[in-house]
Amino acid sequence: MNATLPTAEALRAALSGLLDGLPPKQAGQAVDRLIAHYRGTIPTDAPVLRDRSDVAAYAAYRMPATFEAVRAALDALRAAAPDWAPATHTDVGGGTGAASWAVAGAWEGHRTTVLDWAEPALALGRELAAVSGLPALRTAEWRRARIGEDLDLAPTDLVTVSYVLNELTGRARTALIDAAAAAARAVVVVEAGTPDGYARIIDARDRLTAAGLTVAAPCPHSGACPIEPGTDWCHFSARVSRSSLHRKVKGGTLPYEDEKFSYVVATRFAPRPVTARVTRRPQIRKGQVLLELCTRDEGLERATVTKRHGELYRAARDTDWGDAWPPRQFEDRS
Repeated sequence: MNATLPTAEALRAALSGLLDGLPPKQAGQAVDRLIAHYRGTIPTDAPVLRDRSDVAAYAAYRMPATFEAVRAALDALRAAAPDWAPATHTDVGGGTGAASWAVAGAWEGHRTTVLDWAEPALALGRELAAVSGLPALRTAEWRRARIGEDLDLAPTDLVTVSYVLNELTGRARTALIDAAAAAARAVVVVEAGTPDGYARIIDARDRLTAAGLTVAAPCPHSGACPIEPGTDWCHFSARVSRSSLHRKVKGGTLPYEDEKFSYVVATRFAPRPVTARVTRRPQIRKGQVLLELCTRDEGLERATVTKRHGELYRAARDTDWGDAWPPRQFEDRS
């Protein structure tokens, strides 16, 4: 992570500065419509963000959460490929640039291109980038493009696709994932942490592996997902700090919220996937920690770590949903 610029805080500051004075009633109406779309299941062939008021409401409502979800996925990529860094990045359906902010916080020195079909979103994204203080954002190219079956992606190191697949028809989703697989060395796809979002991620995962990519995260392997369809879904949670503007637009009072998301990271180079991933919040009980795991060799299983395990028990108490298990330092000892 870029140590000199805390991008989550920089993003909140940029949003507050540019959206100051947004009429609360107008913002609230736009947010209600966007929530209905975000939770819906009907894809569209037109931009969801129609004008600046829509975009402003979306930015306040969704950018902080999208940023944190993508950042979590990028953290998993960096852990699986610590010596790799992208020189070029394409943010497909990037809108106002939340994923590009996350990439700029993870690496330096890359060139970003944001593609979206909503010009008002691109315009606000440019404004936010201009005050970001992040070179990768200030020099980014913001280009209007139709995100669909005719999308042509130039070769790039990293493609991010965050909260986009829900807006597309089935054929457009397939075309987008195939284009990303053909163009990139690493592909990061993030969707809402719902059963439908997970289903879209599994479809994307299947197409990426069929195209020859290797799953780097969250899965510990590139084989079939061990979850029986219809019984559960794989998702994770990211803590989002709310600014006062964010609380006003979303009508909340807590200083934070938890964003549930599903994701897949796949690469054309050899990553180092985790041995197992924690798939639920650990249950901490007296003298023991219960971990629900997706493992490399045994599928889904529950591990019980007790005080008898010494340092590993202390590590388990500090382990969170979505973390690798065991921590890398314990793997290195084996």
